[in-house]
Amino acid sequence: HGLKHGNIVVHFYKVLELLYWRDVRASGLVLGCSLFLLLSLLSCSIISVLSYSSLALLSLTLSFRTYRGVLQAIQKSDEGHPFKRYLAQDVFLSKDVVQRHSDMVLSRINGALKELRRLFLVEDLIDSLKFAAFLWVLTYVGAWFNGLTLLILGLIGAFSGPIVYERHQVMLTAVVFRLKSCVIDETVKRQFIE
Repeated sequence: HGLKHGNIVVHFYKVLELLYWRDVRASGLVLGCSLFLLLSLLSCSIISVLSYSSLALLSLTLSFRTYRGVLQAIQKSDEGHPFKRYLAQDVFLSKDVVQRHSDMVLSRINGALKELRRLFLVEDLIDSLKFAAFLWVLTYVGAWFNGLTLLILGLIGAFSGPIVYERHQVMLTAVVFRLKSCVIDETVKRQFIE
């Protein structure tokens, strides 16, 4: 259990490093590829996007392999296959990894199903009414945006929000503090009026 928790922390830390642009090249690559994929899905089907992306990757590796082969022939060197290091690595999913992740996904799905059953069958009236209001708001969001647009906006927000907050933390904290004090003052005024 401790090892599993440690792996989650390591993965979370890596994601935070990407979002805070600690390695600009890696963050730019992840943002660019993700944004390209989502924007491609706006205009093409997922099958077309996957096919064209795979063809582009295969074209790059074929070109690089051919280039290195010609270069080795001209220089009469015997460096071998340019992707030898990657071909030597094992590419497989262990049974333990698959089972651990499938157990985690299964527990989350079961939890979500229990919660949905509770909300739809009105176990708690207030929670079900809150859920109804949330669904009603989603109908308006769905009318304005489709799911891919929301994913694109979320991706851009995830990569820009943390760095903007980090750079302007003092100013943003002061604004939040002022808003909080205004809300508290307004609440106190209403309590005295009533």
